[in-house]
Amino acid sequence: MTVDHPADLTIVSLLPRLLDTNGDAANARVLAQRARWAGLSARIVPVHAVADLPETVDLVVIGSGTDTDLVAARDALSTLAEPLRAWLTGGVPVLAVGTGWELLSAGLNLPDGSSVDGLGLVPGRAGALPARVTDDLVVDADGLRLLGFENHLRGYAGAAAPLGTVDYGTGNGDGTEGAVDGSFIGTHLHGPVLARNPQLADRMLGTAAAARGLTLTPTAQTESVDGIAKAARNQVAVRLSLTSE
Repeated sequence: MTVDHPADLTIVSLLPRLLDTNGDAANARVLAQRARWAGLSARIVPVHAVADLPETVDLVVIGSGTDTDLVAARDALSTLAEPLRAWLTGGVPVLAVGTGWELLSAGLNLPDGSSVDGLGLVPGRAGALPARVTDDLVVDADGLRLLGFENHLRGYAGAAAPLGTVDYGTGNGDGTEGAVDGSFIGTHLHGPVLARNPQLADRMLGTAAAARGLTLTPTAQTESVDGIAKAARNQVAVRLSLTSE
């Protein structure tokens, strides 16, 4: 276990060398920067093994990897199953993208008909789609528009609850996208998702800050970045013949 250094919020990035195929490990940097803009100190701790774990964990980010690395990533995550379970049951915000999400489920099916067991920490299972999906993905998450791109071979079934409904794209394959289970969020959205959808980042930060008795204070910097992100989402929405926000 690593020695802690003072910070309001500690953000753990799990296996960033194995699980960063689409740049999803950058979600940790988004959380840290938005926390700083909101008046809190934040640090990112890359974790590849139990020995890397800090004493305090406020938020967790898990990225996506390739199918070639599925077993290696699963085996590495399995050594962290105990702290993962504690974070999930303890209400620590956890964001898992793509295969990082799938490996926390019961398991996933591969195109050749074989399967890989997951850790079984969140409800559901990833099942094979007819073909790889590579496209924009637009989601309505209880009135919050989330936008990114999807690049995956599998859908998802059996989630405790979906993150939202699909306005454009494939997502889980049944008209829904992602999974929510308490403080856990699983999604196919790349971009990174928190950079393109900073309101989702602020939801996670708000939960983590409240648990520490801290308050996020929006600034001109956050408002400026939010405006840029919104304009970028609207540009894609118009291209897809969807309404602007």
